[in-house]
Amino acid sequence: MTADLSHVATWVFDLDNTLYPSDAAVMAQVDAKMTDYVARLLDLDRDQARKVQKDYWREYGTTLNGLMANHQIPDGRDFLDFVHDVDLSVVTPDPALAQHIKELPGRRLVYTNGSMKHAENVCTRLGLSDCFDDMFDVEAAGFQPKPHLAGFDRFSRRFGIEAPESAFFEDSIRNLKTAYDLGWTTILVRARPGPRDEESAGPDEHPAHVHYAADCLKTFLSTAQTKDRAA
Repeated sequence: MTADLSHVATWVFDLDNTLYPSDAAVMAQVDAKMTDYVARLLDLDRDQARKVQKDYWREYGTTLNGLMANHQIPDGRDFLDFVHDVDLSVVTPDPALAQHIKELPGRRLVYTNGSMKHAENVCTRLGLSDCFDDMFDVEAAGFQPKPHLAGFDRFSRRFGIEAPESAFFEDSIRNLKTAYDLGWTTILVRARPGPRDEESAGPDEHPAHVHYAADCLKTFLSTAQTKDRAA
């Protein structure tokens, strides 16, 4: 089914596992570094640290949010700098995706639970640096990450988001639920076959709060109906 996005004037993209495929080993590196950070901060072995890491992620939306809520961390910049110091050579530049994003009519934004530096580095590696009008990171959200409504509210106020005219591309099922409840059009970017975390979706999965699902972002964008592209 061709997606009808002819009503969309603001295009919002998650970053990790959305703008690049989930089988690019970026988040695996970030995940391991989060475990290292928690182990060092709380003086735990890696197994204990990983349990804390995942418990916080499930309860608070991100590991960082859980650490800030329960431990003496004045802000999250040190955490973000540490966990995002990863090898991005595993990401393949994607000029075709860049072209499809540039052709979208209206504003094009990145909304990430990561840091601004990480977003800039990933987009530079992908060849997407000139594709977006702006980016919004977890620090801009007051360290209130997706899926929390407070972060979405800050994002919406910053950019004057009109929900009925906005589309949100995400790999996270729970993040898409908040966007759906706000009235955005939701597009799930499914994970590639293979291991995945519990908030992503594999082939053929299509939760009720997802308007459209895509196995390949650039293929989806190349076929979607927009206001500049007749059905």
